[in-house]
Amino acid sequence: MRFFRVFYLLLLLPASLATVGSANAADANVDSADASKKIVFLAGRPSHGYGAHEHYAGCRLLAEALQEAEPNYEITVLKDGWPKDGEASLKDADCIVVYCDGGERHLLNAHVEECDRLMKDGIGLVCIHYGVETPKGKTGDAFVDWIGGYFETDWSVNPHWEAKFESFPEHPVSRGVKPFEINDEWYFHMRFRDNMEGVTPILSAHPPEATMRRPDGPHSGNPAVRKAVADGEIQHMAWAAERDGGGRGFGFTGGHFHWNWADENFRKVMLNAIVWTAHGEVPEGGVSTPDPTEAELEANQDEPKPQKKK
Repeated sequence: MRFFRVFYLLLLLPASLATVGSANAADANVDSADASKKIVFLAGRPSHGYGAHEHYAGCRLLAEALQEAEPNYEITVLKDGWPKDGEASLKDADCIVVYCDGGERHLLNAHVEECDRLMKDGIGLVCIHYGVETPKGKTGDAFVDWIGGYFETDWSVNPHWEAKFESFPEHPVSRGVKPFEINDEWYFHMRFRDNMEGVTPILSAHPPEATMRRPDGPHSGNPAVRKAVADGEIQHMAWAAERDGGGRGFGFTGGHFHWNWADENFRKVMLNAIVWTAHGEVPEGGVSTPDPTEAELEANQDEPKPQKKK
């Protein structure tokens, strides 16, 4: 990502908006007339401190990687939640990527009607990490429709553990992804559509017994998930979904640790998913990008890097 292009339209755009790059498909020598896509990242407000839940830094890192791989795409990163101009920034997007705190603080909670209109227009939606959690009821039901499932409190859990992903389905999001293992706050036992209708698990693994050592609680454990783990049921940490009308969604429960975007396969799953959800063509080897440098990983974080103690 040493040659990515980032343009700041400081005189024309709000300070909260950064346009990563845009190009005309003809100028980019693209064969397919529909190869150019518009991707909008919605980065939530600061959350957990340096190196964790880095919504803006993570969105920028992914946006810049995707821009390098797909120079004909128009990619925009919006900071600090829902756009100030509402649907205007989103209505002509091919895919919206949401990386934010969830639960009662989810940036889409207050905009279900607007978002539902966008989804009914066929716009894709990708939700990352805490961004897959929303309250039961109206918003939870909407997420099941939009992306195929969500983190439901007192049903799903959020332990930190090293997941080993050893096999993948035949699906565009899996292209070029090799077996890998990585430690993250991998949520599982998600609330999916009945019978997984229209949902394809992408990252699945067996959580170890250690993930069940916490007491029962809204995020930590419940009888249903304890039985599932004891019975050896495979759990899904990332999934692709298709909606009635042709829209697509993707949920990815990893992303607590910002440094994990440096892992080629972890990053490739997400970039593949964004392209697929936007109805783009995922290359046979997946969306391949150079590993970010240490400086690139440290850039754009919400808090300054902690100083080493002397």
